[in-house]
Amino acid sequence: MSYRTSPADLTGMPPGVPHIIGNEAAERFSFYGMKAVLAVFMANYLHLMDGAPGAPMSTTEATAHYHQFNFWVYVTPIFGALLADIFLGKYRTIILLSIVYCLGHAALAFMGTAGYSGNWLIAGLALIAIGSGGIKPCVSAHVGDQFGSRNAHLLPRIFNWFYFSINIGAFVSMLLTPWLLQWYGPHWAFGVPGVLMALATFVFWLGRHRFIHVPAHGLGYLREMFSRKGLPTLLRIAPLYLFVAIFWALFDQTGSTWIFQSQDMDRRFLGMDWLPSQIQSINSVFVLTFIPLFAYVVYPAISRIWTLTPLRKISLGLFIMATSFALIALIQQWIDDGQRPNISWQILAYALLTISEVMVSIVALEFAYTQSPRTMKSTVMCFYLLAVALGNQIVAQLNHYIQIPSAAHQQLEDELGSLDPDWRDSPRNVILPGHDGTTGTDDDFIARIAKGGASKMEIPGGQAYERTATKLRSIIGPNDHFPEDEAFLAANGHDLGTDLWGNPIRYERLNATNARLISAGPDNTPNTLWDQGYLLTNTPPEAPAKPSWTDKLHPETTWLERRQQALGLTATGDGDEEEHFTTTAFSGGQVKLQGAAYFRLFTWLMLGTAIAFIPFALLYKPRDILQD
Repeated sequence: MSYRTSPADLTGMPPGVPHIIGNEAAERFSFYGMKAVLAVFMANYLHLMDGAPGAPMSTTEATAHYHQFNFWVYVTPIFGALLADIFLGKYRTIILLSIVYCLGHAALAFMGTAGYSGNWLIAGLALIAIGSGGIKPCVSAHVGDQFGSRNAHLLPRIFNWFYFSINIGAFVSMLLTPWLLQWYGPHWAFGVPGVLMALATFVFWLGRHRFIHVPAHGLGYLREMFSRKGLPTLLRIAPLYLFVAIFWALFDQTGSTWIFQSQDMDRRFLGMDWLPSQIQSINSVFVLTFIPLFAYVVYPAISRIWTLTPLRKISLGLFIMATSFALIALIQQWIDDGQRPNISWQILAYALLTISEVMVSIVALEFAYTQSPRTMKSTVMCFYLLAVALGNQIVAQLNHYIQIPSAAHQQLEDELGSLDPDWRDSPRNVILPGHDGTTGTDDDFIARIAKGGASKMEIPGGQAYERTATKLRSIIGPNDHFPEDEAFLAANGHDLGTDLWGNPIRYERLNATNARLISAGPDNTPNTLWDQGYLLTNTPPEAPAKPSWTDKLHPETTWLERRQQALGLTATGDGDEEEHFTTTAFSGGQVKLQGAAYFRLFTWLMLGTAIAFIPFALLYKPRDILQD
């Protein structure tokens, strides 16, 4: 069947536009809804999805995986653009990759029904990255294809609708899917966005006879990129992409580290208790508020005193982003010191972050468009998306780097993998060979197995750590915070002593409610997978939850509580402690950078980036190139 390949001679809105707007709202609902709960799911739910519980993923590892997924979402647009411009055209590329997108959501919703959930997670995220990323450069360009010379004046209006639909879809999904995950579980939380993506695909397909189908251009796209104009243009604008990449390295942590921070905050705001993943929805509200506010009030007011060029807007925005993360670091320091700040402080950080987004993301995208040759507009847009990918890769690699693997857990996984499946769930003690690789020696680990995983780990020479933990237990009450250093132990006449290999045992406070006793272990080298010790947790009694008007909208128990009951899991700990004070033996598995220090690192990185941007902005000579 043949379709129209050039715009009709219209003065009004093209007939295919409602299908594109409806598709975009539903697609953004599906994407942001899935992404809103992804980090929390990996850290708190994934290990409980199968018949036997596994080891929970640390928040650092979940953060690394979350940003690795974001990286691929923003790398695949270049392949989607190539597929559309060289081979299939935009419409067929969008339809094909939307089906791939739907299959990705289906794979996530299928977790826990058959096979290993981790494999379904990888498959689902890979398909969503291909589908979502691949259609990114096609959808907005497909909108522009619908307009001819007589109705081109309506383009600003349609792109406003386009941006509005994106933020409405994101806002609703970021409120709904965390609620579904909390009370009804991952199948609903990932399934509902999948249904919306299928609906988006169907709405887009219904418009096939109303769309303008601009055909693919063959290899002209590649010739454009590597022409005498192409490469110099990309090289000239490349420094801007590097600055923007650092911006996105901070911005996209609203879906990972900011969520994990909000778990330790008082989230009662506007008369209801917000779930950690729901807080990020405030960004969409701020975006819709700040864009007209800055366009019609803030920018004109500043320009009366100091002319605001695009590069000056970006420069101010970078400094504001550093301020936002400085506030997040301050909030984390309060949490580390045992306070429970209200979520309104993080909402203030979101306001600063959104101001930065308006001044950096939107302005930089427009500026990059104006600086590219007329035949390279789509190419420059794809490279802008690659800058977003680079920013997420920076965060992913940093979180990979600061993780120290656990020698005991690695050996235990190998041991469990060799067990007969019929024996995996039988309670037993498993002796692991330790550093020397031989069982029956002093450095053996002992893992107590129950329900297919380790319920308790014994480390060699554990008595030395236990003595100090017992002393701490006698000193610290349920509402007390761990002291900042070990001087209090010396004041009470207690020496931390040494481990089995003569290494000194160190006391390290992680935050007000967590500390660890740690030594270099059998390899006599700190910060390796052989470091060992005790993680100490002092949990204050929880205050009774205040009733909320939302309590009548969900079951009495969360999905996690029901799932743990179904798996026969009980409270963790070594069994002999008072309820508030628990100890857990470990070998490796610690994090090199955490708490407020983590956020301060990104604050300084952003501040340095903002300062480095100033000479670039002063030296760059803009050359605006617009379409005829």
